[in-house]
Amino acid sequence: MVTGASAGFGLALARELASRGWRLILDARRPGPLKAAAEQTGAVAVAGDITDPRHRDALHTVVRGLGELDLLVNNASYLGPSPQPPLADYPLSELARVYETDVFAPLALVQLLLPLLAEHAAVVTISSDAAVEPYPGWGGYGSAKAALDQLSSVLGAEHPNLSVYAFDPGDMRTAMHQRAFPGQDISDRPDPASVVPALLRLLEQRPPSGRYRGSDLSSGDVGS
Repeated sequence: MVTGASAGFGLALARELASRGWRLILDARRPGPLKAAAEQTGAVAVAGDITDPRHRDALHTVVRGLGELDLLVNNASYLGPSPQPPLADYPLSELARVYETDVFAPLALVQLLLPLLAEHAAVVTISSDAAVEPYPGWGGYGSAKAALDQLSSVLGAEHPNLSVYAFDPGDMRTAMHQRAFPGQDISDRPDPASVVPALLRLLEQRPPSGRYRGSDLSSGDVGS
């Protein structure tokens, strides 16, 4: 299962997994783009908001109908306001939405799907360098990703039979990244498809659970 799979890194990952014969369940908020992604990949598409418990229940029902889940990729996320405000001016209602999408929803989905995860399944949460670097204006999104990193670390410690990874893909040329830099040209950032091999290398090599950077995996250094 890949959440947030109608565009960007989620779509690029889904395409590559499909090309390797994976049977996929894809989630995204927008039905139109998600339907197109499903047609490209032969996936089961379940449109909805990952913060909605009813939508998560629908995903659970689909997984239960298909059998065990070997891979869960929590990719769906919410950036917050654009342009990114400093913490002194950050609207708390927006911060709550960031945490609801980027922290609480992934954990809720993991809680729901844990009984359906296959032995030695992998759980991947998509992180960000903003989780570990104090970039001005990134306090909302960055702190949410830092919280998600810690949840992933604890989940890995609590479930040693699973491979639980926080994967930092680095900057990418995506619509969300563009919203973080309104009015700026981000065409120099890597295409999401160019980052997918790093995550696949992580899944193939299965190092210990932990946080891994795409740039390290691309260079062949599987280190946390």
